[in-house]
Amino acid sequence: MAHIVVGLSGGVDSAVTAHLLKQQGHAVTGIFMKNWEDDDNDPACPARQDFLDVLAIGDALGIEVELVNFAAEYRERVFSYFLAEYQCGRTPNPDVLCNAEIKFKAFLDHALGLGAEHIATGHYARLAGDAPTRQLLKAVDANKDQSYFLYRLSQAQIGPALFPLGELTKPEVRAMARAINLPVANKKDSTGICFIGERDFRDFLKRYLPTQPGPMQTPEGRVVGRHEGLAYYTLGQRQGLGIGGVKGAVEGVPWFVAGKDMARNSLTVVQGHEHPLLQSLTLTASQLNWIGAAPVVGACYAAKTRYRQTDAPCTVTALDGDRLQLAFAQPQWAVTPGQSVVLYDGAVCLGGGVIE
Repeated sequence: MAHIVVGLSGGVDSAVTAHLLKQQGHAVTGIFMKNWEDDDNDPACPARQDFLDVLAIGDALGIEVELVNFAAEYRERVFSYFLAEYQCGRTPNPDVLCNAEIKFKAFLDHALGLGAEHIATGHYARLAGDAPTRQLLKAVDANKDQSYFLYRLSQAQIGPALFPLGELTKPEVRAMARAINLPVANKKDSTGICFIGERDFRDFLKRYLPTQPGPMQTPEGRVVGRHEGLAYYTLGQRQGLGIGGVKGAVEGVPWFVAGKDMARNSLTVVQGHEHPLLQSLTLTASQLNWIGAAPVVGACYAAKTRYRQTDAPCTVTALDGDRLQLAFAQPQWAVTPGQSVVLYDGAVCLGGGVIE
């Protein structure tokens, strides 16, 4: 039996992960990663309660738990990139970077330093084969599959990794937690970005990025409102635009963010979910990572340009070093610079890149 270090978040998924591994006879240690310190006294930041829940999980399962502080690494490797991307008008995905730089780098190194043979997390994903050709696969539960967030991992990172929940559905995990009386069996899943918690996103960003107001205008150049700063808006955004009673607008048809002009500090807005400016048949991506072999130019795959999206059939039209071009069979809605496009060949996650 192996020594396995489990990343415990205080939620039900990682708790059941630890239980399953202990049940299999492994020596299990739980580690809570403290990745954020700016809001230790803010009630909206759930980290303190999460750690108390981790202690309760450790007691219930009879395993040792430890808090390890990765806040410095997180600020340097994840949060600084997050802010820089927003400042440039893009919309980054910090969860993708957190997995590559913290959970499967800083945490992995720490666990191996403790003598662990494997690390395990509560991610819904599967692994097949052995290094150097190990594959990352989608989870059995299509509603919970998190392979999208893991596409930046390398063979060295997935080699020692275990995802015990990959074969289970979320209802099965909840039922198991209740059956063994885990203290977090009914705890709500966390949503949003970990360091923001339940707070208003724009209010949080304003602490780090100054407001730079400018015009909101239609593609024809008609000013219909004012924005607070391009960093606070993302493509496809509908809420929080504050546009109302505009002369010449179609009454009752919602407004959406359709573009940013950084040079002019103007936000382009359009009416209607199906507006042509919100549809894309092609995209270019860079900062590529392939878990195994790179995709083949001319071949057909499926892609996600956002986490909760249905797989979209596409063709690789160009792949030159660190630049990938895709053509989609159907227009994709609000393809957003800074977000990730992830390629799949059936259930296999090939990797992906950052949308330009």
